[in-house]
Amino acid sequence: MLKPAVFLAALGPLGWLLWAAYTGNFSADPLADITHETGDWTLRFLCITLAVTPLRRVIGWNGAIRFRRMLGLFAFFYGTLHLLIYLIADRYASLDFPNGILAWQSVRAFAASVWADIYKRPFITVGFTAWLCMLSLALTSTAGMIRRLGGKRWNQLHALIYVAATAGVVHYWWLVKADVRRPATYAAIVFVLLSFRVVWGFTSGSRATPRPA
Repeated sequence: MLKPAVFLAALGPLGWLLWAAYTGNFSADPLADITHETGDWTLRFLCITLAVTPLRRVIGWNGAIRFRRMLGLFAFFYGTLHLLIYLIADRYASLDFPNGILAWQSVRAFAASVWADIYKRPFITVGFTAWLCMLSLALTSTAGMIRRLGGKRWNQLHALIYVAATAGVVHYWWLVKADVRRPATYAAIVFVLLSFRVVWGFTSGSRATPRPA
């Protein structure tokens, strides 16, 4: 029963956004509210996913590992919503389509607009990098991909979650510029979780190394 409950809880932020949109419970800038909420929940799910292994190792709850893939996919889900809002409400809405939306010229203009914005604005570049990392993780999250890649290569690839989380924090930090308290909180959480992985790997390696007689 726990796994379905976690799944439904992870859909809670989406449900709240839909309810707020239906009832008009946003601020005067609803687009900014939706953008910030989806971005925040992407970082939250990345941090929660990263916390699964430390939680399992510290308190010995091995069953926590069953939730890691699902939580990581929810991070990708909210990150994709965050990206789609930017693509549709920012880039797409700013263009004119004299030849029609589906015309080749319109598609090319849209792609060029997105690429130019990614290239010019560093915080978007870093955010897009985080999403690409999460895309790689989502595409290789299945049992079949684990078999194809092999355990060692799969684990090496999935270390990209730390790159995604770090890039997400930098994206948020550069976006807000002035009041950095919230991105600083996420930065501290990611730092602690990454430090735990480094320290645990070092101490585990030391324990596994035989001492000379």
